[in-house]
Amino acid sequence: MKQALSPYQIRVIGVLIEKETTTPDQYPLSLNGLVTGCNQKSSREPVLSLDEATVQQTVDELKALRLITEDSGYGSRVPKIKHRFCNTEFGDLQLTKQQLGILCVLFLRGPQTPGELRTRTNRLCEFSDVTEVERILEQMAQMAEPLVVKLNREPGKRDSRWAHLFGGEVDINTTVDTATTRPPSSSDMRIAALEEQVSDLTGELEQLQAKLSKVMAELGLQ
Repeated sequence: MKQALSPYQIRVIGVLIEKETTTPDQYPLSLNGLVTGCNQKSSREPVLSLDEATVQQTVDELKALRLITEDSGYGSRVPKIKHRFCNTEFGDLQLTKQQLGILCVLFLRGPQTPGELRTRTNRLCEFSDVTEVERILEQMAQMAEPLVVKLNREPGKRDSRWAHLFGGEVDINTTVDTATTRPPSSSDMRIAALEEQVSDLTGELEQLQAKLSKVMAELGLQ
């Protein structure tokens, strides 16, 4: 049976799933990288501002649920965090790349239409068209233990949105919060681009630090 996860737990898992695919050289993530990913202003709805202590507490909660692991790799003093949400040897939840891409976007951005999912999963997986997205959503909704649910179509809207079911029961009459779905301004887009660059540079710096520590250990300089 699925565990009802908190919004912060869902955000952390979503970030780990996303970065595993989009920035594999920087995955698993350090706590600092995870905080940055949780607080991104791009591809996040709602935008959060979590401090390191809150993210560490969430990591500890997910470790207790055995949904993530936190290990210190050889030559690195910084613990690295990765998810065990699905597709593990002993886990029951086995997902295709497309199913995982859909859940990742729903975790990070909330309810979405099939068209939005097709566009917003383009770095995670591939769909030939919106019809394929709809077909896979229907499959996920019809599983013995459904993973997603279709929300009632809002007045004036052409398509219905879909929501994940990992946070507990969902009100199918849920409406969009217009404050979190406004089009991004040019300033928002510049900030988002800079945040992505900072995240990439942080990951590269951590990799260099780990390699340096390994070399120094081999030379007996530590």
